[in-house]
Amino acid sequence: MTAGTDDLDTGAGPALDPAAASGPAASNHRAQPRRRGAALETAILEAALDELAEHGYAGLAMERVAERARTGKASVYRRWPSRMELALDAVRHSMGDPGSPRDTGSLRGDVLAHLRQHARLLDGAAGEALRGLLSDVLRDRHRMRELRQRSQGTGLRAMTEIARRAVARGEIDAAAVTPARLEVAHSLLRQRFLFDGAPPDDATIVGIVDEVVVPLFSARVP
Repeated sequence: MTAGTDDLDTGAGPALDPAAASGPAASNHRAQPRRRGAALETAILEAALDELAEHGYAGLAMERVAERARTGKASVYRRWPSRMELALDAVRHSMGDPGSPRDTGSLRGDVLAHLRQHARLLDGAAGEALRGLLSDVLRDRHRMRELRQRSQGTGLRAMTEIARRAVARGEIDAAAVTPARLEVAHSLLRQRFLFDGAPPDDATIVGIVDEVVVPLFSARVP
C-alpha cells in the first residue's frame, strides 16, 4: 500500500453547522492534527480492530472505521478498496512482527508460546474477522484465491524463525525443516478453530506441540 496524507481526502460530506462544531470533535477529522503514512494507517487498522470486536466482520463498515480513526472515508478506501483487505491487514497488525516470535530457549517452548499467543488472538477481533471472511468468500473462487494470496505468510514466517533458532541450538537437523512441516502447527490450530467454533484450549495446544510438531521436526528426513 502506498502511504498518503490524511489531508488529501476530498470525500467529506456536507459542512457541519455551528451547533455541531461544539459537539464531539472526534466526528470532524479536519479538526484533528494531520497524520501521515504509518501513523494514519495504524490509526485506521486499530479502529478496524475495535469495530470488528464490537460488530463482527458482517457489521464492519468502512464509514464507521473512518469515523473512529478520525479521518475521511477516502483515506480508508485509498488504502483498502474492500473490507476484506482491511480486515486481513487489521488481523496481521494485531499479530505483531511474525519474524520475531518469542524466544524461550527451546523448540517446544517457542512453538507453545507462539500457538498460545495465536489462540488468544483468535479469541478476539481477529477470530471474528477470520470467521466472517471465510463465510463471505467461500462461494466465490476468485475472492477465495485472493484471500489465500493475501493471508499466506504470517504463520509461516514465525515458524520459519522458530525452526531456524532450533537448528542453531542443535535441537533439530536443518534437513528436517521443510515447507510442509512448517505449515503443520498453524494448519491444525486453524482446523480446530474453524470446526469447533472457538480457539483450541491449552490442552489441545500442548497436544499439537508434543504429539505432532516436536516429533515431526525431530524425525529423520527420508
